[in-house]
Amino acid sequence: LPHGVRVLATWAYGWKAVLALAVGASMSAWLFSPSDDLRLLEPALVQSILVGSASVFIAFEIARIAGFDFYFGGSRKLQWKGMIAVGALSSVINSLGQTIVYSGLIDLEKVIWVWAIYAAGDLIGLVVCMFALLFIFRWSRVFGALRR
Repeated sequence: LPHGVRVLATWAYGWKAVLALAVGASMSAWLFSPSDDLRLLEPALVQSILVGSASVFIAFEIARIAGFDFYFGGSRKLQWKGMIAVGALSSVINSLGQTIVYSGLIDLEKVIWVWAIYAAGDLIGLVVCMFALLFIFRWSRVFGALRR
């Protein structure tokens, strides 16, 4: 699943998002992966889904323990910078976790490159998701004000 979706789902639902994200990622893998790939990577795929689903929750919890509660309802307004920071931290956690899960398939010389690709993809997706959400919120406020 896209990283922005994982961050927003965890922001809104907390720990409850982990199970839903795991189910969504499993369905996505089942629908979009060739069946030969699923059989070859099945144990690693399950571990990968669990790492991806839990990485954002772990990052939100690290931020909360550090005194920054970015969950929905933790503050009156959505804190965009905090969401990007949590998204970046969770991207690092996800990258490290995915690298460990697929360590038997990735050459040691390419580990840094793999981390960089995971992190760049996660952060770009998160920023795009945030901008889309920002425009949706602004659009809804403008049209809500016009209706009144």
